[in-house]
Amino acid sequence: MKTQKLLFLSTMSSLVKYTLLLLCLFFSLHSFAEEKNKQTEGVLCRMVVKGNDTVPHIILRTVYVFPPEKFKNKRQEKFYWKTVYNVKKVLPYAKVVGKILAETNDTLMKIPKEKDRKKYMKQLEKNIFKTYEGDMKKFTLSQGKLLIQLIDRECDQTSYSLIKSYRGGFVAAFWQGFARLLGADLKSDFDIRSSEKDKMVERIILLVESGQL
Repeated sequence: MKTQKLLFLSTMSSLVKYTLLLLCLFFSLHSFAEEKNKQTEGVLCRMVVKGNDTVPHIILRTVYVFPPEKFKNKRQEKFYWKTVYNVKKVLPYAKVVGKILAETNDTLMKIPKEKDRKKYMKQLEKNIFKTYEGDMKKFTLSQGKLLIQLIDRECDQTSYSLIKSYRGGFVAAFWQGFARLLGADLKSDFDIRSSEKDKMVERIILLVESGQL
């Protein structure tokens, strides 16, 4: 079990260098840190002028109402709350990918020479590996699997497809082989129509994003 965990940690560390997902984090987390350090006073909101009165116009976020969770046993309840924890930890990374993927593609489209595009990607890889290797090593196997699925949810592309697009089919097949040895699958998709587990994860995501969980 210890050997499997060490192999998984090593593989996750290496995947940092080859997936577009992890490349995108370099930009997003830097922006997040800048926003966090800003000091603001009051709240900016829209307004509606009625006669001589100025009335704040605030759009409330959606509130989701689901039937209460019913657990057959303690083990099922424990699994649910573990999934909640994993979603909260992994979802921000997947969200970053969905937002930054388009920006990264736009940047590459503006670089005419293949040599310069490779140089650009190589530098991003170095920066990401140096900055976020430690974070990725802390991911558990279940969190790694969930991240793979949420990439598909946010980008409408599997991790395998992303690696293949940006690093080639050989590299994609290579890392898919490692993932399979650990019980993961880079081709995993997110399908709430046919998977009860994915339905549960989707419900958790909606509640987390609305601040209800």
